[in-house]
Amino acid sequence: MYPAPAFEARICPPDQLRERIASLPRPLVFTNGCFDILHRGHVTYLAQARALGAAMVVALNSDASVRRQGKGDDRPINTLQDRLAVMAALGCVDLVTWFDEDTPIAPILACQPDVLVKGGDWPVDRIVGATETLARGGSVHSIPFEHQRSTTALLDKIRRL
Repeated sequence: MYPAPAFEARICPPDQLRERIASLPRPLVFTNGCFDILHRGHVTYLAQARALGAAMVVALNSDASVRRQGKGDDRPINTLQDRLAVMAALGCVDLVTWFDEDTPIAPILACQPDVLVKGGDWPVDRIVGATETLARGGSVHSIPFEHQRSTTALLDKIRRL
């Protein structure tokens, strides 16, 4: 029998989030998304986000939350448990959790991040939690895409093949 991979310890149920972030160094970076099929655009963005602080929490949309976003009837391709494991295995991620609501405001309020980050398709004034983060003296960033990739485009390409 082999031991569980060490990265699994980075997966945090939402009800344990406040307790678990207490041990993370500050400044704390927070980001969120579906991250259904991880690609170069995702990992570049995540590494750039992590560089803005000493630790990073990533919150993933639950499967039901992804379905409500209208990305397609077959989305997500990967289940929440699979997406959590892949995200937790990334070296730039210190903790990964999830949310079932349509927005990540609950985990943002639980984390009280110093730095809130989204990808370049999100203007700062539309980032959920920006008002609260800025009011606490934190910063909010919309990181421009360095590699134009998308899971939707990748799936379209696979389906054409």
